[in-house]
Amino acid sequence: MLRAVSNWLYPQVCLVCGLAGRDQLDCCAGCEAELPLAAPRCACCGLVLPRPVQRCGRCLARPPHFDASFPAFAWSGEIERLVHRFKFQHDLAAGRVLAALMAKRLTALGAPRPDLMVPVPLHHWRRLKRGFNQSALLCQDLSRHLQHLPWAPALRRRRRTPAQSNLPAARRRGNVRAAFALSHLPVGTRHVALIDDVMTTGSTLDECARVLKRAGVERVDIWVVARA
Repeated sequence: MLRAVSNWLYPQVCLVCGLAGRDQLDCCAGCEAELPLAAPRCACCGLVLPRPVQRCGRCLARPPHFDASFPAFAWSGEIERLVHRFKFQHDLAAGRVLAALMAKRLTALGAPRPDLMVPVPLHHWRRLKRGFNQSALLCQDLSRHLQHLPWAPALRRRRRTPAQSNLPAARRRGNVRAAFALSHLPVGTRHVALIDDVMTTGSTLDECARVLKRAGVERVDIWVVARA
């Protein structure tokens, strides 16, 4: 009854088209159907390819520390716009709808259920400037949609680095080398899903996976809203 009253007072609105949304989801069915899905890709790093493969040439030549990636969407159109609204315009409603859509896609993709979700950490100065860590908020909402899947800020950023988006691809790996450290990992954690909004070169996620593997984690998957 309370939910019905709440929906009547504050009706769901599709954040894409502005028309009526759906119960517990600010995105109508028509807009959801038109969101850009991830193209054929490498199952390991998510790189877009003409046909799907388990490991691309780059992953074979230099295997990443993570084991698989599950991008929910492609980095284009309305997904790109929603991520920008969430990350840079402090539109937390956009973050909530992205998490809900991401949870549905992860289920459809058959992503294995991990022991723990771990958000990619921000340096405390960047978090203070932004006001929140978008990856941690995604974890909170994903947990709610995925039967209370546990999450924890198991990593911390121990040094401030230039934003990856401002650097060419060749410099990104070196930029984040040794930038992360283990904060606290629950006992018995063997399978972790690293959570972030966008995966571009994968350098940040790979460095996070390296730290987790050194701490004894056996499998690290990448869960992101989109693969650029």
